[in-house]
Amino acid sequence: MDKPLSPIWFRHAWYCCLVPLMLCLCPVAAEAAAPTAGCGNGPAGAAAANAASLNTLLLNLFGREETGWEFYEPLIANEIGTDCPAAAPGFARALAAWQSAQKLSGSGMVNDATLQRLKQVWQARRPFVQQSRHGCPAPPAEENLGHATPAESYGGKDIELQTDTLAAYREMVAAARKDGALPPGSLLLTIFSAYRSPEYDAARCAAQQNCQGVVRATCSAHRTALAMDVNLGAAPGYTPDSSADVNRLFISRSPAYQWLVKNAARFGFVNYPFEPWHWEFIGRAASR
Repeated sequence: MDKPLSPIWFRHAWYCCLVPLMLCLCPVAAEAAAPTAGCGNGPAGAAAANAASLNTLLLNLFGREETGWEFYEPLIANEIGTDCPAAAPGFARALAAWQSAQKLSGSGMVNDATLQRLKQVWQARRPFVQQSRHGCPAPPAEENLGHATPAESYGGKDIELQTDTLAAYREMVAAARKDGALPPGSLLLTIFSAYRSPEYDAARCAAQQNCQGVVRATCSAHRTALAMDVNLGAAPGYTPDSSADVNRLFISRSPAYQWLVKNAARFGFVNYPFEPWHWEFIGRAASR
């Protein structure tokens, strides 16, 4: 059971420690990534509105009410192609260009219509979402799956994935280590959940009575052996897979997550936006 959310000052403290945001992962943006030096150029009114709504805008993108879009800030910045923080005029400028390209009002302000369109763009990159609209996809032949090494597993679990997914994961981890996103000896990016058979998921749903589509889906992408949950750390007192808002925000500010947002597509992985730890392999060509 998740602990109650921490006070709002805790969230603000992490925001104040924000590192520069991500470059574009799978660009739909109308303008290229702007250097932080240009973050002061743009519509000041839109920037002020974004600063005000960052922690106050009421939204419901994935079946659960949330207050503020601070958690989604790295994904949005990546999508619109900017390094500028959410409250900067440069962020509003990049967002206005993206909105116009998407045939939305180019106000430069984050609002519900913009967030809903972003959700559509993000979810459209996940083949599982499209497939599951016509029924749960069949699981793979388990005897053909690859097994992660003990060093790649978080908590000693037996981790199974499609062989091409496991190979791409290993390349991605090696690149993250080379780029300095993983401290030496770190358990970050180790896998804590991968292939789960339909029978296993059904039994867990029945036992825990929590397959309502947010905390746990009735038709899980994990049945494909293309999805994995990776350890990206956790806020104090939480587990790496806690969906508490404070934990998701903590993870979204971590260097490892932000490296994934920027680089995972190069290795064929896309994110389920509500869960920062959940990544799905769609193939390198498809992710470009």
